[in-house]
Parts: sequence; C-alpha cells; structure tokens
Amino acid sequence: MALKATIFKAELQISDLDRHYYQTHSLTLARHPSETDERMMVRLLAFALHASDDLAFGRGLSAEDEADLLETAPDGRLLTWIDVGLPDERAVRKACHRAERVVVLTYGGKAVDIWWQQNQGPLSAHANLTVLRLPADQSTALAGLADRSMRLQCTVQEGVVWLGDEERSLELRPDRLLG
Repeated sequence: MALKATIFKAELQISDLDRHYYQTHSLTLARHPSETDERMMVRLLAFALHASDDLAFGRGLSAEDEADLLETAPDGRLLTWIDVGLPDERAVRKACHRAERVVVLTYGGKAVDIWWQQNQGPLSAHANLTVLRLPADQSTALAGLADRSMRLQCTVQEGVVWLGDEERSLELRPDRLLG
C-alpha cells in the first residue's frame, strides 16, 4: 500500500516591505512521504518570498514535470514557476520556455556549490531565471519551525527574511546566485 502525504496547515502573515505586499494566507501543505520537514519549510519560504493571490503549491515530488509553486494568470498564462532544491538543468531550461519567470530556491550546503558549478554556464543563458541559495544552517533551522498546525509571521526587508512563530524567530538571508 502506498504511503499518503502528511497534511500541514499554516497561517502565514506576510509583510514584504520590498514588494509592498501585506497579506495573510491560510495554506495547506501536503508533505510527500519522501519529503523532509526541511524541504517542506523551504517550499513555504519560497511561497512567502513570492506570494501573490494566484501563487499555489504544485504537486511537487508527486509529479516530475510540475513546479513546487506555480502562479497562473487569469488568462491561463504561466507567470511564475518556482522549484525548490537542486533541479535538473534540462527541467529548468524547459520551465524557462514555459513560464515568464522562473525561480530556483536551492538549499543543502556543499551540494548546492557542486550543483551550481555544474549548471551555472547553461543556466546563465536564461534571462527570466533567478537562482537563490539558502545557507545550510538556515534551512536546517527553518525545519525546526515545522508543525502540523503553524501560525507564522514573515517580514521581508532588503532581501532579509524574518520568519517565526510565537516562540521562535529566524533571520534568513538567501543569497542571489543569478538574476
């Protein structure tokens, strides 16, 4: 019998001073059985950084050819494609041809450096691509906020993210590798 996804609920209050975006979102995150708390929370961070009324979680690990987050315009155009982790360069290239904007939010320490060294050349050819790196200590700390029912506050200012709940607060500084 196949294992089922674990459902997490999050109320995410976002104050993004960089984009002048202020909104509270009630989110449902389905964590695939093979997904870690760290990856799920990096997906949540990706949502917070790019939140809009039309941004939604994709099927992620359950579908090979789908983004972790997608923003679709009312007319059906694919506005934003967001992947988390270390996606294959061919998949990123394909996404860059399908969406107006593509974002990859990497995490994982030294593995990110190796992935970037191997893919920097081909990925640099895409003008609509942004690649961000979340340092390993920050993604690990982010996993500590995971809970089946979360109430989180997120503030973004000058590229720095403060994310926390009633008991803990993290300062996250994603590095911009491209875009």
